[in-house]
Amino acid sequence: MLAIIGGSGLYQLEGLEIRQQLRVVTPFGQPSDLIYCGSYTGQPVLFLSRHGQGHRLLPHEINYRANIFALKKLGATQVLSISAAGSLREEIAPGDLALVEQYFDHTKGIRKGSFFGAGLCAHISTAQPCCPALNGDILAAAQRIEQTVHSQTTYACVEGPRLGTSAESYFLRDAVKADLVGMSNIPEAFLAREAQMAYSSLCLITDYDCWIEDQSKHVNVEQFLKIYGQTLEKAHGLLTELLASTLSQPPLAARTALSSALLTDTSQISHAQQHWLNVLQA
Repeated sequence: MLAIIGGSGLYQLEGLEIRQQLRVVTPFGQPSDLIYCGSYTGQPVLFLSRHGQGHRLLPHEINYRANIFALKKLGATQVLSISAAGSLREEIAPGDLALVEQYFDHTKGIRKGSFFGAGLCAHISTAQPCCPALNGDILAAAQRIEQTVHSQTTYACVEGPRLGTSAESYFLRDAVKADLVGMSNIPEAFLAREAQMAYSSLCLITDYDCWIEDQSKHVNVEQFLKIYGQTLEKAHGLLTELLASTLSQPPLAARTALSSALLTDTSQISHAQQHWLNVLQA
């Protein structure tokens, strides 16, 4: 089943036929909001607002572990993140859509980025953090409706909540060779891998961050909201086309990510740890 995590400005999923609204209890605390269970163009879908209704949570305040765990507990095997991002490349213009392939983690260690620790050790592979099968389905859907989507991009995740300096923008663009910059995909993508779920991120490009010489094109909240609202219509159209057909099965690498990652002897795992580990391993 597909879970959709909505970013800034996407607090409800238009067209979702809601069957249930669930507040899920997790060992890692409360998710950002209620999880909506329903169907979209006939496909079963879960929807969660990343920042909560009314946009209450800053990126570093989001309980990413609770969000991912709750979606896994409800049966999700694939996660589609819909997020705002700034462009670090002139050819990726505000108003465009972009699909992430790689991540550069430029957060500061404030966020709880793993389910593991406290006596339970695991090291998952994140060499290929985004799902090639789900990315392929998204690109195929875009081609069917003649919607341009930039692909094979690298997303640099920054801590926030402040917007970046020009020096930071140039560093991510020129030294890191990132294409996009945002605040919310990490540790979400890596936690999805720990939960053995495929993960893809569709980014709505709102600005040129602050590397571009024309300062009128630098990121600001007013311009962000204007462009994001316009671009959201493209994302809705693409999502409708995507879910009009059967999605590819998640790759084995994602669905068995923990099979060779756990190091702790099973005799050392507590009952409580085994309980939530069973959910991740399902």
